[in-house]
Amino acid sequence: MNRKLLVLDLDGTLTNSKKEVTQYTKDTIRKMQNQGHIVAIATGRPTPGAWPVADELNLRETGGYILSYNGGKITDCKTEEVIFEQTLSPEITKELFRLADELELCLLTYDKTGILVNKIHNQYIDIEARINKLPVKHIEDMVNYIDFPVVKCLGTIDPELAPDVMKKYEEKFGDVLSVGRSEPYFIELMPKGIDKAASIERLCQKIGITRENVIACGDGFNDISMIEYVGLGVAMSNAQEVVKKAADYITASNDEDGVAKVIEKFILK
Repeated sequence: MNRKLLVLDLDGTLTNSKKEVTQYTKDTIRKMQNQGHIVAIATGRPTPGAWPVADELNLRETGGYILSYNGGKITDCKTEEVIFEQTLSPEITKELFRLADELELCLLTYDKTGILVNKIHNQYIDIEARINKLPVKHIEDMVNYIDFPVVKCLGTIDPELAPDVMKKYEEKFGDVLSVGRSEPYFIELMPKGIDKAASIERLCQKIGITRENVIACGDGFNDISMIEYVGLGVAMSNAQEVVKKAADYITASNDEDGVAKVIEKFILK
């Protein structure tokens, strides 16, 4: 048997519209785990926001992985060991918040206590807090507050304004920053070279699985790199159209147990 690695985005993919993993999907995942296959979560969420789902999937017990911050950090769930982490320096992070102040962009990052956000607030902050079940702390002067390395910053903005803001960050920080989108209203600011595909490659090298034996499921812009990289890239039927075009296979939606159907078709077959 060729051992498979199943890599799952969370929001819009593994979780349904209620941000829940159905019992049917959990039972199907357990069947593949019992056969010796491995599950990894690949998400833009911070690590604390991914752990509750990892525990629902028994990843501590079965030996799965969390690829958080779009791949900026990789955690072994069984040992809780951080096997990879790449951060932004405090100096660069301060500059990101300086530009956010100039652009009147609502920009956030994370620490051990939860979400840290600058003085600007919008409804998308509430979405991020609800998804991750983390408290929000508003900092009046983020530029002077940041004195520690962070893995990711997240801009929250109306979708029609996002491309212009992304361009400004790319022009100023393109040599040290990866700029992308997870949702139409989320701008991901990460260290150069960080994305979900790169994190999967690192994990495969660590656990000795070839990319041909990796299946990845996703729905958002930040899932395109991993869908194109792995042996079988799967888009949910609710995915962005550009994600569907990148995929090898389109499964049912996140509200129709699309992940479970992939497992049944390609792993448990």
